[in-house]
Amino acid sequence: MQKELLEEKLKDPLYAMRHSAAHVLAQAVLEMFPEAKLGVGPVIDHGFYYDFQLPRALVPEDLDILQEKMQKIVNQGQTFERDEQEPEKVVAFLEKMEQPFKVELAKEFAADGQAITFYKNINKDGETKFIDLCRGGHLENTKEIGAFKLNKIAAAYWRGDQTRPQLQRIYGLCFEKKEELTAHLNMLVEAAKRDHRKLGQELEIFMLSDEVGAGLPLWLPNGAILVEEIEKLAKEVEFNGDYQRVRTPHITKGSLYHKSGHLPYYAESMFPPMKIDEEEYYLKPMNCPHHHLIYANRKRSYRELPMRLAEYGHCYRFEDSGALFGLMRVRSMCMNDAHIYCTPEQFESEFIQVIEIYKHYFKIFGIDKYVMRLSLHDKEGLGKKYVNEPKLWLETEEKVRTAMQKSGVNFVEVAGEAAFYGPKIDVEIYSAIGREFTLATNQLDFAIPKRFELTYVDSDGKEKTPLCVHRAPLSTHERLIGFLIEHFAGAFPTWLAPVQVAVLPVGEKFAEYAAEVAAVLKAKNVRVWIDESDESLGKKIRNAEGKKIPWMLVVGEKEAAEKTVAARSYHTKKQDAIALADFAENVAQEIAERRLPEKA
Repeated sequence: MQKELLEEKLKDPLYAMRHSAAHVLAQAVLEMFPEAKLGVGPVIDHGFYYDFQLPRALVPEDLDILQEKMQKIVNQGQTFERDEQEPEKVVAFLEKMEQPFKVELAKEFAADGQAITFYKNINKDGETKFIDLCRGGHLENTKEIGAFKLNKIAAAYWRGDQTRPQLQRIYGLCFEKKEELTAHLNMLVEAAKRDHRKLGQELEIFMLSDEVGAGLPLWLPNGAILVEEIEKLAKEVEFNGDYQRVRTPHITKGSLYHKSGHLPYYAESMFPPMKIDEEEYYLKPMNCPHHHLIYANRKRSYRELPMRLAEYGHCYRFEDSGALFGLMRVRSMCMNDAHIYCTPEQFESEFIQVIEIYKHYFKIFGIDKYVMRLSLHDKEGLGKKYVNEPKLWLETEEKVRTAMQKSGVNFVEVAGEAAFYGPKIDVEIYSAIGREFTLATNQLDFAIPKRFELTYVDSDGKEKTPLCVHRAPLSTHERLIGFLIEHFAGAFPTWLAPVQVAVLPVGEKFAEYAAEVAAVLKAKNVRVWIDESDESLGKKIRNAEGKKIPWMLVVGEKEAAEKTVAARSYHTKKQDAIALADFAENVAQEIAERRLPEKA
């Protein structure tokens, strides 16, 4: 399956363009640094990168120089030519070229019995200007490369191993048309403004501390409100969906994870064990095994199914330090988890209901673009990466495929990315500026219920094994809030905003009425802040807008006399005079309905 996927990629014109651009970059680097050692240069989303060992550290100005060199190579119309050689000759050639990283790769390819191919860049005079170990996927000519831009320098260990040499990675963007590149660059500028790490600090949502540890976020008061509002939403939805809430501990004996199979398959992503009373305990990396034990607490009848157990369970995963990224990749996370135990006949309905929950959340958060990826197993991974049940894999994958088709949502199929115990749906969502995020997953588990000996007594009096659906439509608090910060640029809908209304008295003598306004709003459970500073009204408005508070209520002599407020919307910038009682009623309704912000 993986080989077939690779072959499909190699036929993709955009893949070939980006791969060709990576070779042109390497050629340009060797022109600038003849002693450079080449790492790898794969295609990635929106472009490519290439790793190099260089005689000095690169600086941003080097990207401009390399960009010019690349453009000259492109303009020369060099052709890409494939060449295949015997493994021994390839290794000897690369050793002579003093390219140790390529030698390492060539020896591995040779040991696996793989054919070893090169791609050459040849100019119009027939001279070979560049040669690279490569399996292919190239254009015929460098002039066919579209619009490209070198945009970033980063550090990277050879093959991702911190014990190996550190290389310098050059990233590039590449699109078929200049307009597409320009649009993407504009998106990156906007994304930088919306960076959840920057806004998270400015809006006092979360913090990271070396004293606590990498990847272990601390929620500040404003962030805690976001967490609580999202959890409140989930609890309402799950209550209406007949879920039952449970709670499980943060640590567990290792024997439970051996039983579930997580330790053999997942050990590298778990924190090291703790020795307690001569037994090994682990920080909980997922809630699944605990929910299975709760199901198995007593005998179950088919009349109890489907049984839906839900929990916002705190989990811990040992992510590589280089992969940690704000709230998006953390080591401590609170997951919107649930497990649905059902009969085979109930599966399709249950799975579709879960998809409907996703769609409900997408509407609330204004997520207009999304795609769901049906992740399947591959035969080569059976017994290694996946539970060795070939027949069940095919049966359950077909069940999920049919349910997805009936749900009416967009989905694509991807081989080789399933969970070790069953097929899954990975949900890709796009923010307001078109940036892609992996949000959550929805999985069908046919293997673990057997391991835990989970059963139910069916209508025929026989014990049978239920299917289990793992679902987490709101992902983790950390990842979802990171996404929402960027999606809304920190300007949250009123229901979600940490401070929903700012009361801005125009002078100290109106402090009493400002307090009255705040009391009326608090009586309706609206989160209010009074700006009691000595600043001018203009400065107070700017301060409230800097905090991205949805509503600002200006109160002065006229408002105090008439029991009104001058209500100014952060989102539309409009200001209207309105009776205090009416505004309180309106904003309470806006919050209750979880409305999206109006557009200016």
